[in-house]
Amino acid sequence: MRGFFFSENMKLADLISENYNLILMLPRFGIPLGFGDKSVADICKNNNIPVDFFLLVCNIYSFDNFIPDKMLISSIDMNFLLPYLLASHRYYKEERIPHIENHLQHLIEKSEAKYGKILLQFFNEYKEEVNEHFRHEEEQVFPHLEALQKGNSDNSYRIRTFVPEHSNIEDKLSDLTRIICKYFPGNILPNESIELIFDILQLSDDLEKHKLIEEKILVPYVVFLERRFR
Repeated sequence: MRGFFFSENMKLADLISENYNLILMLPRFGIPLGFGDKSVADICKNNNIPVDFFLLVCNIYSFDNFIPDKMLISSIDMNFLLPYLLASHRYYKEERIPHIENHLQHLIEKSEAKYGKILLQFFNEYKEEVNEHFRHEEEQVFPHLEALQKGNSDNSYRIRTFVPEHSNIEDKLSDLTRIICKYFPGNILPNESIELIFDILQLSDDLEKHKLIEEKILVPYVVFLERRFR
Protein backbone atom coordinates (compact mmCIF):
# COMPACT_ATOMS: atom_id res chain seq x y z
CA MET A 1 0.00 0.00 0.00
CA ARG A 2 1.28 3.43 -1.03
CA GLY A 3 4.92 2.36 -1.21
CA PHE A 4 5.01 0.82 2.28
CA PHE A 5 6.92 -2.39 2.96
CA PHE A 6 4.25 -3.29 5.52
CA SER A 7 0.58 -3.10 4.54
CA GLU A 8 -2.73 -2.66 6.35
CA ASN A 9 -3.85 -6.16 5.36
CA MET A 10 -0.97 -7.82 7.23
CA LYS A 11 -1.55 -9.24 10.68
CA LEU A 12 -0.04 -7.09 13.40
CA ALA A 13 1.49 -10.25 14.86
CA ASP A 14 3.37 -10.72 11.58
CA LEU A 15 4.78 -7.18 11.80
CA ILE A 16 6.02 -7.93 15.32
CA SER A 17 7.60 -11.15 14.03
CA GLU A 18 9.41 -9.17 11.34
CA ASN A 19 10.70 -6.64 13.88
CA TYR A 20 10.20 -7.46 17.56
CA ASN A 21 11.24 -3.92 18.52
CA LEU A 22 7.91 -2.68 17.16
CA ILE A 23 6.35 -3.97 20.36
CA LEU A 24 7.99 -1.04 22.18
CA MET A 25 5.93 1.48 20.24
CA LEU A 26 2.53 -0.15 20.69
CA PRO A 27 1.88 1.55 24.09
CA ARG A 28 2.63 4.90 22.45
CA PHE A 29 -0.35 4.26 20.20
CA GLY A 30 -2.43 2.91 23.08
CA ILE A 31 -2.53 -0.55 21.48
CA PRO A 32 -2.71 -3.35 24.10
CA LEU A 33 -1.38 -6.87 23.66
CA GLY A 34 -3.77 -9.72 22.94
CA PHE A 35 -4.52 -8.64 19.37
CA GLY A 36 -4.64 -12.23 18.09
CA ASP A 37 -4.72 -12.58 14.32
CA LYS A 38 -6.29 -9.19 13.64
CA SER A 39 -4.99 -7.17 10.73
CA VAL A 40 -3.27 -3.83 11.08
CA ALA A 41 -6.34 -2.16 9.55
CA ASP A 42 -8.72 -3.72 12.09
CA ILE A 43 -6.52 -2.88 15.09
CA CYS A 44 -6.07 0.71 13.95
CA LYS A 45 -9.81 1.05 13.40
CA ASN A 46 -10.58 -0.37 16.86
CA ASN A 47 -8.14 2.09 18.47
CA ASN A 48 -9.06 5.15 16.36
CA ILE A 49 -5.59 5.37 14.83
CA PRO A 50 -5.09 6.50 11.21
CA VAL A 51 -3.80 3.34 9.58
CA ASP A 52 -1.56 5.20 7.11
CA PHE A 53 0.16 7.04 9.93
CA PHE A 54 0.65 3.82 11.91
CA LEU A 55 2.17 2.11 8.87
CA LEU A 56 4.38 5.12 8.19
CA VAL A 57 5.88 4.92 11.69
CA CYS A 58 6.25 1.12 11.52
CA ASN A 59 8.04 1.30 8.18
CA ILE A 60 10.45 4.03 9.28
CA TYR A 61 11.03 2.16 12.54
CA SER A 62 11.84 -1.07 10.69
CA PHE A 63 13.53 -0.14 7.41
CA ASP A 64 16.42 2.33 7.36
CA ASN A 65 16.11 2.75 3.58
CA PHE A 66 12.44 3.72 3.76
CA ILE A 67 12.13 7.44 3.01
CA PRO A 68 8.58 8.77 2.52
CA ASP A 69 8.23 11.31 -0.27
CA LYS A 70 6.60 14.70 0.10
CA MET A 71 3.37 13.59 -1.57
CA LEU A 72 2.96 10.74 0.90
CA ILE A 73 3.66 13.00 3.88
CA SER A 74 1.13 15.60 2.71
CA SER A 75 -1.60 13.02 2.10
CA ILE A 76 -1.53 11.20 5.45
CA ASP A 77 -3.70 12.08 8.45
CA MET A 78 -1.10 13.43 10.90
CA ASN A 79 -3.38 14.20 13.84
CA PHE A 80 -1.75 11.37 15.80
CA LEU A 81 1.79 12.65 15.24
CA LEU A 82 1.95 14.99 18.23
CA PRO A 83 0.34 12.52 20.71
CA TYR A 84 2.74 9.83 19.48
CA LEU A 85 5.83 12.02 19.95
CA LEU A 86 4.72 13.14 23.41
CA ALA A 87 4.02 9.52 24.41
CA SER A 88 7.54 8.63 23.24
CA HIS A 89 9.02 11.38 25.41
CA ARG A 90 7.10 10.15 28.45
CA TYR A 91 8.28 6.60 27.79
CA TYR A 92 11.93 7.67 27.76
CA LYS A 93 11.74 10.08 30.68
CA GLU A 94 9.41 8.15 32.98
CA GLU A 95 10.21 4.50 32.19
CA ARG A 96 13.40 3.63 30.33
CA ILE A 97 15.82 6.20 31.74
CA PRO A 98 14.69 5.65 35.39
CA HIS A 99 14.97 1.89 34.82
CA ILE A 100 18.57 2.25 33.62
CA GLU A 101 19.32 4.70 36.42
CA ASN A 102 18.13 2.18 39.05
CA HIS A 103 20.34 -0.49 37.47
CA LEU A 104 23.30 1.86 37.42
CA GLN A 105 22.73 3.06 40.98
CA HIS A 106 22.80 -0.53 42.24
CA LEU A 107 26.12 -1.13 40.49
CA ILE A 108 27.54 2.10 41.86
CA GLU A 109 26.63 1.12 45.43
CA LYS A 110 28.67 -2.05 45.05
CA SER A 111 31.67 -0.45 43.37
CA GLU A 112 34.61 1.64 44.54
CA ALA A 113 33.89 5.33 44.96
CA LYS A 114 36.17 6.37 42.09
CA TYR A 115 34.25 4.26 39.58
CA GLY A 116 30.86 5.15 40.97
CA LYS A 117 31.55 8.89 40.89
CA ILE A 118 32.57 8.81 37.22
CA LEU A 119 29.56 6.75 36.14
CA LEU A 120 27.09 8.83 38.14
CA GLN A 121 28.47 12.12 36.83
CA PHE A 122 28.40 10.86 33.25
CA PHE A 123 24.84 9.58 33.55
CA ASN A 124 23.58 12.75 35.23
CA GLU A 125 25.05 14.82 32.40
CA TYR A 126 23.32 12.53 29.91
CA LYS A 127 19.98 12.88 31.71
CA GLU A 128 20.22 16.65 31.64
CA GLU A 129 21.05 16.57 27.93
CA VAL A 130 18.01 14.41 27.23
CA ASN A 131 15.73 16.60 29.34
CA GLU A 132 16.99 19.72 27.56
CA HIS A 133 16.53 18.07 24.16
CA PHE A 134 12.94 17.09 24.93
CA ARG A 135 12.22 20.41 26.63
CA HIS A 136 13.19 22.30 23.48
CA GLU A 137 10.91 20.13 21.36
CA GLU A 138 8.00 20.38 23.79
CA GLU A 139 8.30 24.14 24.28
CA GLN A 140 9.21 25.20 20.73
CA VAL A 141 8.65 22.57 18.06
CA PHE A 142 5.47 20.86 19.26
CA PRO A 143 3.49 24.07 19.96
CA HIS A 144 4.50 25.27 16.48
CA LEU A 145 3.17 22.02 14.98
CA GLU A 146 -0.05 22.26 16.97
CA ALA A 147 -0.62 25.87 15.91
CA LEU A 148 -0.12 25.01 12.25
CA GLN A 149 -2.49 22.04 12.48
CA LYS A 150 -5.14 24.36 13.92
CA GLY A 151 -4.66 26.77 11.03
CA ASN A 152 -2.64 29.39 12.87
CA SER A 153 0.52 30.81 11.32
CA ASP A 154 3.25 31.27 13.92
CA ASN A 155 5.79 33.73 12.57
CA SER A 156 8.10 33.46 15.57
CA TYR A 157 9.45 29.98 14.79
CA ARG A 158 10.44 27.96 11.75
CA ILE A 159 11.25 24.26 11.65
CA ARG A 160 14.48 24.98 9.71
CA THR A 161 16.01 26.18 12.99
CA PHE A 162 15.27 22.78 14.55
CA VAL A 163 17.20 20.65 12.07
CA PRO A 164 20.80 21.78 12.90
CA GLU A 165 19.95 21.69 16.62
CA HIS A 166 18.64 18.13 16.45
CA SER A 167 21.46 16.48 18.38
CA ASN A 168 22.18 12.78 18.66
CA ILE A 169 21.25 12.16 22.29
CA GLU A 170 22.01 8.47 21.86
CA ASP A 171 25.75 9.16 21.36
CA LYS A 172 26.41 9.60 25.08
CA LEU A 173 24.79 6.22 25.74
CA SER A 174 27.37 4.61 23.47
CA ASP A 175 30.10 6.35 25.46
CA LEU A 176 28.58 5.03 28.70
CA THR A 177 28.59 1.41 27.45
CA ARG A 178 32.26 1.77 26.45
CA ILE A 179 33.15 3.09 29.90
CA ILE A 180 31.39 0.18 31.60
CA CYS A 181 32.94 -2.41 29.26
CA LYS A 182 36.48 -1.02 29.45
CA TYR A 183 36.88 0.26 32.99
CA PHE A 184 34.19 -1.08 35.32
CA PRO A 185 35.60 -3.92 37.49
CA GLY A 186 34.48 -7.25 36.07
CA ASN A 187 34.01 -8.87 39.46
CA ILE A 188 31.23 -6.47 40.52
CA LEU A 189 27.81 -7.91 39.67
CA PRO A 190 28.90 -9.13 36.22
CA ASN A 191 25.44 -10.40 35.21
CA GLU A 192 23.77 -7.14 36.17
CA SER A 193 26.47 -5.18 34.35
CA ILE A 194 25.69 -7.11 31.17
CA GLU A 195 21.94 -6.55 31.64
CA LEU A 196 22.60 -2.84 32.06
CA ILE A 197 24.61 -2.70 28.84
CA PHE A 198 21.81 -4.47 26.94
CA ASP A 199 19.28 -2.00 28.35
CA ILE A 200 21.45 0.93 27.30
CA LEU A 201 21.96 -0.46 23.80
CA GLN A 202 18.23 -1.01 23.38
CA LEU A 203 17.47 2.52 24.53
CA SER A 204 20.12 3.87 22.17
CA ASP A 205 18.59 2.00 19.21
CA ASP A 206 15.10 3.19 20.12
CA LEU A 207 16.25 6.81 20.41
CA GLU A 208 17.84 6.52 16.98
CA LYS A 209 14.48 5.38 15.56
CA HIS A 210 12.76 8.24 17.37
CA LYS A 211 15.19 10.66 15.74
CA LEU A 212 14.48 9.18 12.30
CA ILE A 213 10.74 9.53 12.83
CA GLU A 214 11.20 13.20 13.67
CA GLU A 215 13.50 13.79 10.71
CA LYS A 216 11.47 11.77 8.17
CA ILE A 217 7.96 12.71 9.33
CA LEU A 218 7.91 15.70 11.69
CA VAL A 219 10.28 17.98 9.78
CA PRO A 220 8.89 17.48 6.25
CA TYR A 221 5.31 17.63 7.54
CA VAL A 222 5.90 20.94 9.34
CA VAL A 223 7.68 22.30 6.25
CA PHE A 224 4.58 21.34 4.24
CA LEU A 225 2.30 23.15 6.70
CA GLU A 226 4.53 26.24 6.81
CA ARG A 227 4.51 26.52 3.03
CA ARG A 228 0.71 26.50 2.98
CA PHE A 229 0.80 29.81 4.87
CA ARG A 230 3.28 31.50 2.55
